[in-house]
Amino acid sequence: MPTSIAIADDHRLLAEALSDLIQKYDNYEVLYVAANGRDLLNRLHQGPVPDIALVDLNMPEMDGFETAVQLRQHYPAIRVLALSMTDREEHIVRMIRNGARGYLLKGCRPAELRQALDEVMAKGFYYSDFLTSQLIRSLNTPESGSSSSYFNLNGREYDFLKLACSELTYNEIADRMCVSPRTVDGYREAVFQKMGVRTRVGMVIEAVRNGLIEL
Repeated sequence: MPTSIAIADDHRLLAEALSDLIQKYDNYEVLYVAANGRDLLNRLHQGPVPDIALVDLNMPEMDGFETAVQLRQHYPAIRVLALSMTDREEHIVRMIRNGARGYLLKGCRPAELRQALDEVMAKGFYYSDFLTSQLIRSLNTPESGSSSSYFNLNGREYDFLKLACSELTYNEIADRMCVSPRTVDGYREAVFQKMGVRTRVGMVIEAVRNGLIEL
């Protein structure tokens, strides 16, 4: 069966053009185009429910931030891809926290859109190298209590996580932690397994979404 998609964007011309483009991709189909988040929720209530929702950030009645929260709470199986004209760090991080699996700029090339759709289905998330670097630069460790117990991380694993959510290399992390690179490899494998991720990017995203790392 083809991967099903819903689009929520108040710019009708752009949304229809996006729909036409996606319909040309093999194994993808657009179920409907909604005018805003509230319209999308109404359509979801009536069915059918798509695999992916492409959600614009700036919409009347219900914007993309609130829409992502509602989808996470009521339709957690839907993978949300944010659509935006801006690459502002606070918007990227906020959408991740609200449940988005990816963040696309509206000026991206069609090939990147196809890559994003493919990866969010195969890996569970999509972030370009450029947006990921912005996300990592935005992160600081929380000042007080964390949610590390949510993933059953021990103290050293959490220390590794905080350092890994930065621009440090794994060798530099080993130096900071006063351990060997092989020991850091062990921390990485343990954290990946406990957090259910396969890449450093996925780890950063899950850390932000679950409040382990804050702006």
